[in-house]
This record gives sequence, C-alpha cells and structure tokens, in this order.
Amino acid sequence: MTSYTVLHDPDGLLGAELPLDREPHMALVKEVLAWPDMADVASGDCLQIALQLTGHGRAVADDVRRLSAELPEDHEIRALADVVLREADRRLSARRMGTVHCVQQRARMVRALYERLDRINSARSIASSPRTAVSPN
Repeated sequence: MTSYTVLHDPDGLLGAELPLDREPHMALVKEVLAWPDMADVASGDCLQIALQLTGHGRAVADDVRRLSAELPEDHEIRALADVVLREADRRLSARRMGTVHCVQQRARMVRALYERLDRINSARSIASSPRTAVSPN
C-alpha cells in the first residue's frame, strides 16, 4: 500500500518560497526541442521527461499566476499571461504519452511560461523603479 503526505497550503506559500530551478529545466527544454520529430527515444524516457516538465511547468505557472495577479486587471501583460495560463492548464493536465511529440509539447509550454514570467518581472521592475528627473540642461 502506498502512503502519501498531503500538505495544507491554501495560500500557496510553500511554492512561493522556493526558487525555481530554471537553468537545468531550460537546458532540458532546449535539448528536447532540438530532437527531430521521429527521434528514437524510449517511451519510458519520454514519460519521465514529460513528468519532469509537467511538474516544473506547474511550478512556473503558479509563479506566473501569483505575480500576474499583482498587476492591474487591465494590464496587457496580465491579459497575455491569462491566455498562456489557460493553455498551460489544458496542456499540462492532458494525459502524458510516451512520445517525442508529447514531450516537445510540454517543453514548448515550459518555454512559454518562462517567457510570460520574464515579461511580468520586467513590467514589475519598470513599475517599481524610481523615476529620475531629467535635467533641463
């Protein structure tokens, strides 16, 4: 019999405290997307990679969701993040297949989520940076 540990975290604070391990996952994304469509990768390996990308994609999506919620509701970057998050929810909840196509779809989703996260962070840093006065000289 398998036992599971369930953590009660209704506010999502545990995930928010942990930094994402971006570099190795983006290296995996880059490698997976370089595979040809008919790459000879074992089904079990594809399932493991899909599982890893799914878990990481969900963690990135949580960050995107949390940070985009801090932007004004009518902010363009927030609207685009909402579109990507809906697609991420759909794709990351789909059944994992032991195929190169499945792994590449998840890799593309992780890449898109990081693109959104970067844009949100850029918008937040611009909004929080102190405005410098321009000298009339």
